[in-house]
Amino acid sequence: MKFTPAQPALTGETLDTLTEKLRERGEPAFRAKQILDWLYKKRVGEWDQMTSLPKPLRAWLAETFDLLPAALVLNKQSTDVTDKLLLGLRDQSLIETVIIRVPQEGVGLEHSRKTICISTQVGCAMGCVFCASGLDGLKRDLSAGEIVAQLLQVCQIEDARTPRARAELASFDNIVVMGMGEPLANYDALIRALTIVNAPWGLGFGARRITISTSGLVPKILKLADEPLGFRLAISLHGATDAVREKIMPVNKAYPLAKLIPAVRAFSEKHGRMVTLEFILIAGVNDALEQAEKLRDLARDLHAHVNLIPYNTVAGLPWERPSITRQERFAEVLRRARISVTLRREKGHDIDAACGQLRLQTEKAREN
Repeated sequence: MKFTPAQPALTGETLDTLTEKLRERGEPAFRAKQILDWLYKKRVGEWDQMTSLPKPLRAWLAETFDLLPAALVLNKQSTDVTDKLLLGLRDQSLIETVIIRVPQEGVGLEHSRKTICISTQVGCAMGCVFCASGLDGLKRDLSAGEIVAQLLQVCQIEDARTPRARAELASFDNIVVMGMGEPLANYDALIRALTIVNAPWGLGFGARRITISTSGLVPKILKLADEPLGFRLAISLHGATDAVREKIMPVNKAYPLAKLIPAVRAFSEKHGRMVTLEFILIAGVNDALEQAEKLRDLARDLHAHVNLIPYNTVAGLPWERPSITRQERFAEVLRRARISVTLRREKGHDIDAACGQLRLQTEKAREN
């Protein structure tokens, strides 16, 4: 499902595609780099702010391109300094982007490490029973420009919060493609967007600081392994056996562990770096010690890091997070085996930071 806007997004253009469009208009090639510098380095919000461009060119750009196809609707801030951004697209669709801050000891909030969680679809078709993103189904894929625009919105928010003191173009430290949607189901737009984010004429953001998460689309994992840019990979596992995984993740029927694990191994061997196994702990579903032991064996086989995530409750869904004691017992099984493991403490629970919740609440409010 695609949405074709009246104007293509400037944030979806590469240096080559923009240069070609300008060439067809009779403009010199250097104009493309100028325009992209205004967009990504100076982060202007209006065409007339591109003052080094001739007025006729600015007028043509305004008629031809959408400067920033995602507008901030709401910034919901948590007591733990997590921000959930609700962004509106040109067709009135809503998506979510999350800023996760990790304050560093001895420095102010402006110097905290920031990870940005971005979305790739409006809704989701994967049908994972615990997730709010797919409660209303898949509406459509995001364009490459809409994916990139999320990061520019974050940059503008962070620029306004504190002066940019660092040399990096991006005012954040890591990108995780773990928001609304299944990233690898929107493969072409995702790769184009991340290529723009990585490029020196874009945000110049290192591929090794970008993690792509997937529920387990095996053919696309193998395709991703052949990409020249070395993105990191995270697998939304959430069940260490087929029996448990199939109860909560329909994708496991098409790609059971016997297919998924070899694909993950192939990716890891091709790129020579550790993958992450994401495991949301849900009380009475996958938090038994037997699951911990199976997960330990999978992680050991793959030389993977494990990220344990206590479930973020979602209104209308029956699932609950395990007690802290049960979470710790689960994690201890992995620690004793010297598996690299993180037991994540909740971020943004007071602002409904689980993927898709804020969007659904806002859409319901629109209907009433």
